[in-house]
Amino acid sequence: MSFCCGASMIGTKGTLKHIRTQIHNVPIVFCPVCHRVEVHHLVENEYDILAEYAHGDGAMEVDFQEYVENRSEAELYENCVNHEDEDPLEVVRSQIDMSLDLLMVAKTWGDVEWEEQLKRRLNILSQRKSKLKNKKTMRGLT
Repeated sequence: MSFCCGASMIGTKGTLKHIRTQIHNVPIVFCPVCHRVEVHHLVENEYDILAEYAHGDGAMEVDFQEYVENRSEAELYENCVNHEDEDPLEVVRSQIDMSLDLLMVAKTWGDVEWEEQLKRRLNILSQRKSKLKNKKTMRGLT
């Protein structure tokens, strides 16, 4: 499982830019709190090679899936707690639950710095949860 700043990272596919080349359908993980994005560790080497070759050839865009052997989605994201195709509100709730569990561990260990980091993340996740609830309510009214 990939973690970033106290939240588990979400698995999906995305477009990344390498110098001037856009590479589509790259398996990635991203943090729902700080929005950090990483190439999935199982395809990192393939991504690096493709990115260098595509840039060297002057390609403006390439599709990762066309050049790299496909791995099953299940294999790629088996260690991700959440996936992008899930309901965003459920993803945030799950992230809050995990952060609360980690906060209890931090308190038990007496790790004040970690507690403060988790409290900040919980604040961000709580704000995101409120925004998502408001959006859902607004859609229901229209």
